[in-house]
Amino acid sequence: MPLKTLEWTGDALRLVDQTRLPQEISYVDITTPEQMHDAIRRLVVRGAPAIGLAAAFGAYLGVRHSTPAKFASDLARVRDYLATSRPTAVNLFWALERIRRVGDSPQRILEECLAMVEEDNAVCRAIGEHGLELLLRGKPAGSTINLITHCNAGGLATAMLGTALAPIYVGKEKGVRFHVFVDETRPLLQGARITAMELMQSGIDCTLVCDNMAAMVMSRHRIDAVIVGTDRVAANGDVANKIGTHTLAIVAQRFAVPFYVACPTSTIDASLANGQQIPIEERAAEEITEPYGRRTAPAGVKCYNPAFDVTPASLVDALITEKGVIRPPYALGGL
Repeated sequence: MPLKTLEWTGDALRLVDQTRLPQEISYVDITTPEQMHDAIRRLVVRGAPAIGLAAAFGAYLGVRHSTPAKFASDLARVRDYLATSRPTAVNLFWALERIRRVGDSPQRILEECLAMVEEDNAVCRAIGEHGLELLLRGKPAGSTINLITHCNAGGLATAMLGTALAPIYVGKEKGVRFHVFVDETRPLLQGARITAMELMQSGIDCTLVCDNMAAMVMSRHRIDAVIVGTDRVAANGDVANKIGTHTLAIVAQRFAVPFYVACPTSTIDASLANGQQIPIEERAAEEITEPYGRRTAPAGVKCYNPAFDVTPASLVDALITEKGVIRPPYALGGL
């Protein structure tokens, strides 16, 4: 990928500022947990795996100058603080818990953060390999695989390779052709701003569509699969992902298009029996009424702005993980 989502410079965690894409590619250097909390909350860094990695580095930044006497209390404080940045992506809490388990010194935490980045790259590569094998089943050699995706689950949602887009990137390396319909993903347009940019930079054929065009696309074009990422999967296979995913899954079922969810096993929250227990973040009304500073709705109108919805397991044909493809009936408590 041409852009590194995050990079440790030796003094700061350098992040691509995703709020400025695609018009401007710029970076921010994060040196304090307060800056990291703000970056996660404002979507400077976003995508469940990337949020987890960023939070881990944020914990290190909060204790790197701690004295041995204050280290444990400082780590507990900064972990609790970073956990309030966003509620839905379980990787945030998974990463902070992992830091707690190894946190006996600042150096040990930094080593764990760097190891987590390398692991993320390996996990996403494995997801790509398993996902590509699934997408190629039954396809004639040399044919084009036609997909729909929603939001951004590409390189900029992870350390480098992505989850839902990983099979596409791995396939391109092997000469497989793709055409991807990219949902713009309202209200913040992560599909239009980020996914379309990623695919175009990688030389992958793509077409941008509005979120409400899925039925038209599936009725007029041969679509091989819908593939999306996720921020949390409950034990029964219910999936929380960017708002609009549930609608897309319903349309996919109507047109008999397989609906796949790509995710690392760290995104599976076996402590929750079903998706109704997943906390859903609600964001500011201004994201709907004044997107990018331009008012498009009457002042004072009531707004409901959930950032995620929950797709029932009954609509999910398979989960693509680093351990392989999991099909229903889902019983994910052991993962």
